[in-house]
Amino acid sequence: MKGKLLISLLIIISLLIVLLFNLYPIIYKDHIMEYSNQYELDPYLVLAVIKVESNFDKDARSKKDAKGLMQISNQTGKWAFESLSLDNFTPTRLYDPKTNIRIGTWYLNKLIRQFDSIDLALASYNAGSGNVEGWLKDKAYSDDGTSLERIPFNETKEYVDKVNKSYTLYKKIYRKEYFLTENNILDKTIFKLRERATKYIRKLR
Repeated sequence: MKGKLLISLLIIISLLIVLLFNLYPIIYKDHIMEYSNQYELDPYLVLAVIKVESNFDKDARSKKDAKGLMQISNQTGKWAFESLSLDNFTPTRLYDPKTNIRIGTWYLNKLIRQFDSIDLALASYNAGSGNVEGWLKDKAYSDDGTSLERIPFNETKEYVDKVNKSYTLYKKIYRKEYFLTENNILDKTIFKLRERATKYIRKLR
């Protein structure tokens, strides 16, 4: 009896772990690692931004027409193409995961350097740097002109909170750098489980 309970408990724990890894996956790791290193970002922060922005849907498109994994606007995309000397900008290219992550990490790096704060950079990523600059100059939102006591846009406040929560969870779930290495066993296991789950869901439709 005890043996069966132990096996059942192990199965439940395993399922919960797999569920956790599926809720907070590491996908497009090669691109994330490449551009996180290039633009000096914590890859877990990049993963958290992607999780909140698109939930890893490379074809995601917002009501404001932001596109792809990191939800890049056409304006930001065009600016990035010019700044990075990339040829032949078209809005559809923002759906390409590698291009999207490259632009998103480049832009996030610029915002962090501009504000010297991850929270302010995230607020700018969501609401625009012009709004954040204005809030910092307003005593109603900032006492010292360098940090925000309050974010006036509820959407932006919730966005910053969600990214920070996901960032914290990514660092807790994937504590060891092993998870960011190429071809680790977990990658293959999760990929197979995800594949099977997808096939099962398709059969139910």
